[in-house]
Amino acid sequence: MTKKSRFEKIINIKNKKASFEFEFLDKYVAGVSLRGTEIKSLREGKVSLTEAYCYFRKGELFIKQMHIAPYSLAVHYNHDPVRERKLLLNRQELNKLEAKFSEKGLSIVPVRVFINDRGLAKVEIALAKGKKTHDKRQSIKEKDAKRDLQRMAY
Repeated sequence: MTKKSRFEKIINIKNKKASFEFEFLDKYVAGVSLRGTEIKSLREGKVSLTEAYCYFRKGELFIKQMHIAPYSLAVHYNHDPVRERKLLLNRQELNKLEAKFSEKGLSIVPVRVFINDRGLAKVEIALAKGKKTHDKRQSIKEKDAKRDLQRMAY
């Protein structure tokens, strides 16, 4: 009988609020620069993206307000839950994103956090445009219609 590890489950944390608030134009996958106990907490699935956003500083991309809960088994060297973390993209992608980001009305939103096949933490970010109120109503209607169809199928 093998002992189950708490890190074996697949981590795929989505930002559901982002798809409601924004219309995605372009998506990128970026690595995240993590410290110490952050990766262990992330592997336990204790991450929240609801208030997170991305911004540029000195040509580098950072994510702010991504909450990674403190690791429960760490004693002394635990991390700050909402510190800003550097996102790792290649220079061409950064330049392309920064040029589009400077346009009015566009923002960079984290869509999901996951751990890839090699065990590295990744963040899927999207270049997004804010939705208007009537667009939000339309997406609510589509979601309701889809739910009704699912109910009829069963």
